[in-house]
Amino acid sequence: MEYLFEYGLFLAKALTIVIAIGAIVALVVGASTKPKGQSGSLEVTDLSEQMQQTKDDFLESTLDKKALKALRKEQKAKNKSDDKVDTDSQGKVYVIDFKGSMDAHEVESLREEVSAILMFADKEKDRVLVRLESGGGVVHGYGLASSQLQRITSSGIKLTVAIDKVAASGGYMMACVADEIIAAPFAIVGSIGVIAQIPNFNKVLKKHDIDYEQITAGQYKRTLTLFGENTDDGRQKFREEVEQTHELFKQFVSQHRPDMDLEQVATGEHWFALDAKDKGLVDRISTSDDELITLAQNHHAYKVQYKQKQGLADKFAKNLAITIESVGMRLWSQGKRLIP
Repeated sequence: MEYLFEYGLFLAKALTIVIAIGAIVALVVGASTKPKGQSGSLEVTDLSEQMQQTKDDFLESTLDKKALKALRKEQKAKNKSDDKVDTDSQGKVYVIDFKGSMDAHEVESLREEVSAILMFADKEKDRVLVRLESGGGVVHGYGLASSQLQRITSSGIKLTVAIDKVAASGGYMMACVADEIIAAPFAIVGSIGVIAQIPNFNKVLKKHDIDYEQITAGQYKRTLTLFGENTDDGRQKFREEVEQTHELFKQFVSQHRPDMDLEQVATGEHWFALDAKDKGLVDRISTSDDELITLAQNHHAYKVQYKQKQGLADKFAKNLAITIESVGMRLWSQGKRLIP
């Protein structure tokens, strides 16, 4: 048993050293490389063309030569007919993918994607479909992300948010601004609540006779701290700030989903979409795939994606953050996993 303990301690030390060295290398490289030109670029992918190509490939693999020849003849005639039709009269559906992290840094790309769409979209014919996946995160980040989606609806363009896996807390804050929310049957929706937690090491410092000094101006400049001795007044003020944030969250949801029984759903709980629909959190049960196929029948579909240029340090930091978040979610899911 002692051997296992020593081995585990060795692994922990080795991992710490590797992470520390990697961070230092990334910072040095990042400091030595200066950004050149613009910070990113906008990419537009023709989804309608991709779907047609997939269909053609499937038919070529499944039809016999005679049937395939007849199909190609039919398609050729149809293409000639389509050439005579004014393609500008067809509406477009712009697709945005948003997979949000805790700090909601993806909002920087989202604002570029929304701005590009608003410059060209026709509010009479065009649509926007946002495929959203997020368990929430920092209030200010997801507040800004919600405002970016609100720009679409404020411009008179119909916005549909599709939830295939999860849109909880800040994720639902984004979703609720849409004209319509659709979700896969077992997608997780809701969590209209606020959580704040902070560790405190004051007792550890005291045990080792370490003093911690903190100087502030203003009674509530700092309420709870990592290293100082927290007071009842500080805890109460912090609790009030959390409650205030929750009230603002509730008001925001109520503004965009006025027919929903807010007191019933603003408890911090989350539900599967099948139950969430009954509570008014979701309008329709459907996947983003089915929605896109339906919209593409009368609209030309394009995926809009803004990719930011990243230096070595940025890539390292992003990958490290993704790894940590992935491990954390995996550990959390071990305790929360539900097996049908």
